[in-house]
Formats: sequence, structure tokens, C-alpha cells
Amino acid sequence: MNFKRTATSLVVGAVLIAWLAGAATSKRAIPPPIIPPPQAIDARGVELTKEIARLRDRLRPTTPPAEPRRNLFTFRATNPLAAHDARSTPSSTIEAPAPRISEPALKLAGIAEDDGADGPDRTAIISGEGQLFMVKEGDPVAGRYRVARISSDAVELADVNAGVVRRLVMK
Repeated sequence: MNFKRTATSLVVGAVLIAWLAGAATSKRAIPPPIIPPPQAIDARGVELTKEIARLRDRLRPTTPPAEPRRNLFTFRATNPLAAHDARSTPSSTIEAPAPRISEPALKLAGIAEDDGADGPDRTAIISGEGQLFMVKEGDPVAGRYRVARISSDAVELADVNAGVVRRLVMK
């Protein structure tokens, strides 16, 4: 009986293997995959990508700046070329004495005050020469003055060269 069962199992197993092999291999041709046409939103994405690339190319500078001497951190416009041209031309007349340098227009914009160990610690806010100076006592202002004293409503500036004291008052 054992031989009969073994033979039956082998025959059934061989039939199953043949059936599975026949199902797995076919002689039919496989049709090509169906590719759907691009949707309108995909076409807009392609157009947007092309436009972004065009704008990036357009924004790249092709020539260097015309004025390499400009300083982005100063507020007043100076023309260093005009001063250079004036010095390079020879003068045939006698030069007049240099005009007296006027004091820069400085204005006290405000005073900030914090409580400190030795009394109030004050910071003066001074505007002038196209800049804003936030200074404490002893700090330079406009390259010409040094802060001598800051009170609650005024600032005293000492001229470094002449030794004259200039007083700015809050208005």
C-alpha cells in the first residue's frame, strides 16, 4: 500500500507541476503598455519650468557694475571721479585760500537711558552727514567730535582738533 500511495502522490505532483508550467508560459504576444496623454496640469508645469529657467538666465549679470567705487553703507552720494578730475587739471591762476571747513549739521534725535550701578547709563542718538550715530560718553562722532557728556536733554561734543565744545539740545 505504501508503494501505491507514493506513486499516486508522484503522479499528482507531476500533473500539478505540468499544469502550473503551462499556465506560466504562453505563446501570446504581450501588447505594448498604454501611455495616457499628458494632462493640462502637466503641460503647465513644463511651461513653468521653462519660464523659471529663462528668468534665471535673464537675472544673471552679464557685465560688471559701472561704478565699482560705490559704498552701499553710506547714505550720501559722493562722486570720487569728479574730485579726481579736478585735481588732475593744471590751474593757470593763483589758488585762493582754502575755505574754512564748516561744522557738520548734527541733530540730537533722542536719548536712551538705562539704570546702572553708578546712576543712569545714557546713549545719545545723533543724526547727521546722512548717518545715524548711537554713542555713549567717549565715543567718536563723525570723525571730528568725541562725546564729552550726555545729560537728560543735551549732549556735549568736544572737537578733537580745535578743542571747542559743541552742545546739541533736544527740541
